[in-house]
Amino acid sequence: MTNISVDTIGDFIGRASMHNDSSLNRTGRSGGSSSWYEAMSRAWGQTLDAQATRITELSDVIGQGGDQPSNVVALTAESLRMQFLSNNASTSQNSVGQALETLGRKQ
Repeated sequence: MTNISVDTIGDFIGRASMHNDSSLNRTGRSGGSSSWYEAMSRAWGQTLDAQATRITELSDVIGQGGDQPSNVVALTAESLRMQFLSNNASTSQNSVGQALETLGRKQ
């Protein structure tokens, strides 16, 4: 395993987040994210959108008369999953943002 120094990691994070260096684009397609932080944000957004779609679909089933206990339990479970995902998205965004802010002050 390669030993990467903290300065090297900090330099990468600093370039990726502070300068939106397009050479750091890891999406492999044009028009993609220009930083890993933006890519992380997009991934969280897509995940939350997909979960919201699942909740909407289950809600529609219940609204159209499919109010069996199994559907209600499934909707409750998906809603709790959405809460879990939302909390983790917020926590990860805040944690990474604070780390980037700290790195920015040190440069």
